Order: sequence, then structure tokens, then C-alpha cells
Amino acid sequence: MVWDTMGSGQNDGGGTPASSLPTVSSTSSPLPPQPPSASPKNGTNGTDGKPLTGKVVVLDPGHNPNNRDHTSEIARRVDIGTNKKECDTTGTATDAGYSEAAFTLDVSRRARALLEARGATVKFTQDGDRSYGPCVDERARIGNGAHADAVVSVHADGAPAGDRGFHVILPKSVRGGGADTSNIAAPSRLLGERVRGEFMDATGSAPADYIGDGSGLNVRGDLGGLNLSTVPKVFIECGNMRDPKDASELTDPKWRERAALGIAQGITDFLNR
Repeated sequence: MVWDTMGSGQNDGGGTPASSLPTVSSTSSPLPPQPPSASPKNGTNGTDGKPLTGKVVVLDPGHNPNNRDHTSEIARRVDIGTNKKECDTTGTATDAGYSEAAFTLDVSRRARALLEARGATVKFTQDGDRSYGPCVDERARIGNGAHADAVVSVHADGAPAGDRGFHVILPKSVRGGGADTSNIAAPSRLLGERVRGEFMDATGSAPADYIGDGSGLNVRGDLGGLNLSTVPKVFIECGNMRDPKDASELTDPKWRERAALGIAQGITDFLNR
């Protein structure tokens, strides 16, 4: 676990390296099923009456359920502009073995259903269909190549038990090597603020009490997925999988549906601002 100065253990994908986690078997964290389409909130900004018609959204489900079977591949270091970091990590898990990778896919699929119902074109960086990864630099390139109007990377944290709440990670304005976020830092903050507000309303969750000074926002310049992005992008850590109270929410399908609604509505608010 790499600890930043705020006290949260996160590498580029968020979460905790596998070596410090309980073993997660393939049977304990199956891929979540595709959710049915859900009814969106009303909106009339699109040409066909759908508020996000013509918009492109990229959802980046953190980690990959198969990463744990490819530890040497994901340990390969890649250029994130300002330095080099691991390609990806396994992510974290609850004490009962529910993996962050399964969580992020489930929430992202639920959010996709909502956004597509609103007329958006939604693309994933991975949908459980790759042997591992993609690496963090490729995740950024997918959003850039799609000319996305907004990108949200979905995660859950692996902080110590007793630390609770969610937070949204914003890109720091950095310039160096292949990284230049000077043009996206401001719109990414607007995206992050919208996601924070709607996520809090939808889930009833409080901003993290262990990072971001209780604001629910944290600015970082060490994440390749943000540093290499040329389009507005944020990460959301939906809760702390290592805390029993947060874990009880993260493992609840009904709560995950509310989490997806908060993310989708935050993106909608940003795109319709």
C-alpha cells in the first residue's frame, strides 16, 4: 500500500495491493450480471427529448477481476507523464472476499444503463472481457480517443477499518513528460463537484472522514489515469471496503443502484450545465 500525505492508501487504480488482502477466490467474487435498464430523471435537452443525446461518456471500472491471475503483467511499470507506476493492481476487497473489481463493474454497468436511457453513448475501458488491465496509461487513452465529454473512474478504497465515507479525486494541474492537465483541471473539478453532490444525495453517504478535510474532494497529481487524460475526468472512491459498516453498503445491490444513480446524475448535471 502506498500512503499519500493525506493518509489514504491508493495507487493509480485505488485500493490495496493483493499481498495485504485476504485471498479472493473466483467463486467469492463472480462478475455481476448486466442490470436491466433503469428509468432516468426527466430531461429535455436532447434533440429526441433525451438530455444526453450526442454526448459521449466513458466509464472506467477500476481494476479487473482477472488481474489477480496476471500479477507479473500488471506489475510492469508504465509512463504516467510525471513518473512511472505499475500498469494496474488487483484492487482491494471486503473481509468477506467481495472484490473491488466486481464492485466497480456492477456499479459501472448500472450507471451505463441509466446514461444510455438518457441518450448518451457510453464506452467502457474494460467490461470483464480482458485477461487483465488495461494499464492505467491505456485507460486514459481510451477516454481521449473517444473524445469523451466526461470520464468517471469507479473505485472503492482500501483504507484502514474505522475510516468511512466516499471521496472524489480530481486531477491536479500538472505538466511534465506526457502529462498536461492544465486544460482539464478546471472542468474536471466541476465534474467532480457535481458527482460529489449527486452521489451524496442518492446514497446518503457522508464525505470521507479520513481524506479531503471532509469536503469529499481530493486533488492528486500522481495518478496516470488523470495525468494522461486530455478530457474532463475524475475518480470516485465510493466507500471503504475495509470498514465493516461501509462494506455492508458496498455489498448491497440496492445501495449499488443508488450509487450508480448518483454517478449518472452527477455526469448528467455536468454535461447539461
